[in-house]
Amino acid sequence: MITVPAANGPGAFVHPALFYQGLDEYLAGVGGFVRSALGADEPVLVAVPGPKLGPLRDSLGSGGAGVEYVDMTKLGRNPGRILAALQGFAERHGGRAARIVGEPIWPGRSAAEVLEATRHEALINTAFAGREATILCPYDVFALSGDVVADARRTHPTIIEKGHELTSPAYTDASVVSADCDLPLPEPGPGAVSLAYESGELARVREFADAWARGTSLAPARRGDLILAVSEAAANSLAHGGGRGTLRLWTSAGQGVVAEVRDAGHLADPLAGRHRPALASTDGGRGLWMIHQLCDLVEIRARHSGLTLRLHVADI
Repeated sequence: MITVPAANGPGAFVHPALFYQGLDEYLAGVGGFVRSALGADEPVLVAVPGPKLGPLRDSLGSGGAGVEYVDMTKLGRNPGRILAALQGFAERHGGRAARIVGEPIWPGRSAAEVLEATRHEALINTAFAGREATILCPYDVFALSGDVVADARRTHPTIIEKGHELTSPAYTDASVVSADCDLPLPEPGPGAVSLAYESGELARVREFADAWARGTSLAPARRGDLILAVSEAAANSLAHGGGRGTLRLWTSAGQGVVAEVRDAGHLADPLAGRHRPALASTDGGRGLWMIHQLCDLVEIRARHSGLTLRLHVADI
């Protein structure tokens, strides 16, 4: 049985990566972690890809009745939504050491999704600092690329592999990993349309995006999500990005619709949009929060020259 560490004192946060090969190692590692938590009467959230949920439930049997299960392929389709869900679970059990299994990267993720999920893994360490909790992150080292595994070593202070817990010498600060995730975004192919806008033209932005989106295959509900997300992004440009910006729109084969908003703004808080903002928030966090909830993927590039938000909305 694999021993998985847990938070062992007030304010202690533990964030190990579980490197596994095959279902048996997966069930031993994750199952051992869950059983240990249940034995200590600690709340447990298991957020892993749907195909893993059934085997985990079966292996835990009736002893796993107190576990909260979530399909990560739905919760974490946009990696920017995961952190808020994990924080929400911990907050609902305030005063108790929460135990969470979160598997944000699995075989089949696109390169863009993996990059944003890696950023998420780094930011967990910032978001949960000082909180008594343990978040175990399984990685299928047989099926995932070497680069993904190497990044897991950079985002997790400890690694569990073949039953052994080791300190990760590659572990580094979240700001370093996040900066490394700010790779240049690929340019869209032919057919992209653009609109430059400035203060007083938010309605024009919405009308432009809506007229264009009506020519795509997006269903009305998804088209509404796109227009609202674009509106929030453009409103942030006007309020926090120098009062002007540029919107680009295009379709991506097999991936739905993409909207990109560029402006001269800066992202002071790397967690902005990834945790639920206070009702009175006026710093742009509410807009980014809504964007993450509406879109299937949000790519953020914060550079000295300005801020770029690339929003993906799928056909379904």
